[in-house]
This record gives sequence, C-alpha cells and structure tokens, in this order.
Amino acid sequence: MMKEKEIIRIYGENYREMTVRLLEECELEKRIPDKKMKIGIKPNLVSPLEASWGATTHPEIVAGIIEYLQANGFADIVMLEGSWVGDRTEEAYQVCGYDALVSRYGVEFWDMQKDTASERDCAGMALKVCDKTDQIDFLINVPVLKGHCQTKITCALKNMKGLIPNTEKRHFHACGLHKPIAHLNAYLHQDFIVVDHICGDLDFEDGGNPVVRNCIMAGCDPVLMDAYCCGLLHIPVEEVSYIGLSAQLGVGCADAAQAEIRTIGEKTVWNDLDLPYASKVVELKDAVEEVDSCSACYGYLLPALDMLKSEGLLEMLQEKICIGQGYRGKTGKLGVGNCTAKFEFCVKGCPPTEQEIYERLKEYILD
Repeated sequence: MMKEKEIIRIYGENYREMTVRLLEECELEKRIPDKKMKIGIKPNLVSPLEASWGATTHPEIVAGIIEYLQANGFADIVMLEGSWVGDRTEEAYQVCGYDALVSRYGVEFWDMQKDTASERDCAGMALKVCDKTDQIDFLINVPVLKGHCQTKITCALKNMKGLIPNTEKRHFHACGLHKPIAHLNAYLHQDFIVVDHICGDLDFEDGGNPVVRNCIMAGCDPVLMDAYCCGLLHIPVEEVSYIGLSAQLGVGCADAAQAEIRTIGEKTVWNDLDLPYASKVVELKDAVEEVDSCSACYGYLLPALDMLKSEGLLEMLQEKICIGQGYRGKTGKLGVGNCTAKFEFCVKGCPPTEQEIYERLKEYILD
C-alpha cells in the first residue's frame, strides 16, 4: 500500500487504463476499510466545458476509478459535484460526459446545487456544507491541476468548494477565499486524491488555454499534493495561503520537500517536460480593481480582457474595471457584474458571460 507522503504518477494517453493501473499500484482497495462503505467520487465540473478545454475532470479518469472499485467488490458508489455560481451542474454533467458514466456503470450522480445545506462547525469557523456529504464514508477527490485567477492554483483543497451551496460560495469570496477553504477541509476529509494533470489551463479556472501534460497523479494528503503542485506551476507555496492554513489546522503537510515522488509505467515524452510559467493573469490584473469577487465573475472577466488585449483594445482603456461584492451599493465609473449596478457603465449579470463582458467593454472602449 502506498505511503502517506507518497505521490505516484503515470503518463500516457489512455486515461482510463492509466487510472486503473495507478490505483492498482496504490493498492487503493486496502485503504477502504469495508466493502459496504458508500464511496463518493468528487470531480471538478466547474462549468459546462469538455475536459479538453483544461477546466473539468476527464470522465475517463472517473470511469477508471469506478471500474477499479467495482472490480474489487465495491458497489455503493456515487459521483457528487456542484458547479460554480452562474452555471448549472446539470448542464456540466451532460456536456462533460458524466451522464454516460451513470448509464454505463449504474452509479448515481448527486447535483449538489440541488441539495440542502446546514451550518457546520469547521474547526471553529461556521460554514454551510451540503447535507448529503454526511452520507459519504470514503471520499475520493478528483481535481484538475490548473491555475486560478485569484488563488493562483486550484487542485485538491479548493476542489472541495463544489460541496457547499452557492450562497456559501459567495460568502467564501467575501471572506477572502483562503481561510474558509482551509477550514472547510478541516471538516470535509479527503480519503484519497486522484489529480487530473492531463491538460489543465495554467491561468484560468474555467479553461480555454490547455497545456498538455498527459499525467495522472495519486496521493493521500491533499495539503502535500497542493504544495507539490505549486512547485509544478512555479508558484511559491507561501503565496497560496490556504495551503499553510490547512496545515496549521491539521489537514496535512505543507512541506513539499517531504513528498516522495514515484513514476510508474513507460517513460514518455511528457515525463521530462516542465510546465511553462503562467503569465496572462498577472498581465491582465493591472486593468482590474477587485474586491471580494466570485470566481465565476472574475473568471469570465480575465479571458474577456485577454480577447481585448489580442485586438489591441485593452491598452486604450483609461480607467480600472471594478468587480466584486465590495462594490455593492457604491458608485463609480466602470464595473462588471451586478455588484457594480450603480456605476455609470456596468456590464450587468451574475455573472455576465465572457462574451457579454467582451462585447460590452469593447463597446465602451470604442464609444
């Protein structure tokens, strides 16, 4: 059975078979105490975009997990997820191919946007958590390793946000994201992590600029996994506060140097490739004044700005774009999202889409 601080990875292009091989190497079945346990598989279906865009978990990985579990006598399996504010899980479930998994393997899919939620004591912080999470005996987290416009990275720890209601997701942003993410993970225990490192977008959580790596990784410690992944993305662990905060709360180890990395399978061209440095967010954030914005709103703004930049229009913008819950009820010049509804020029929506933001800002610039 794999060691607690071990991270095992595999490279290739047959993602389902790779996943089964990886779980066999990890001897996952030995980590699950009882065959009768209800096993939850939590992918990342942030929005209705196919996995090739670099935002959502490849269904082939989840298929491999289900096949492995069923072959080892585990029958009570469910997938569970809630998309980000502004998109419907139901749509992402279909676009991303998870409806086919339900039909093929006879497993349930729980839409957490439709679940009830209750306030829980998350290591001293009161947070609302979806009620059905209480039914899960063993949780397998299947995040996508990718960049994030606000927290710089999203992987194992941040992926747990899909198990809270939309109202709480907004509250997370009002609290600055990092602290509530850490406290949520002190309450929701991840028993095993399978990371989709196939083609994550290094800049934007909702994808669009995938970087092919064709790698799948597995581990037991979500904090250590995120700390290790920070290194892959050339980001100092200290710059992602929720990793250190999670370690302080006893969720795991934040010292990436303690990770024992092991690669299985045949060597491929991707084994020796380093990920490029992400830079788009850094370049585009100079045009924005952000205060407690939700991920979806901010996540749609930056790609829209990238489109304007590619057309040579962004440099013509004379004022900063305001966005976020911190602008509710306030006035100003230029804003994005309903929180800036009282501004002289506002791109309305909660959130407005990437295309809507692009078109309205282009109109504003050229007026």
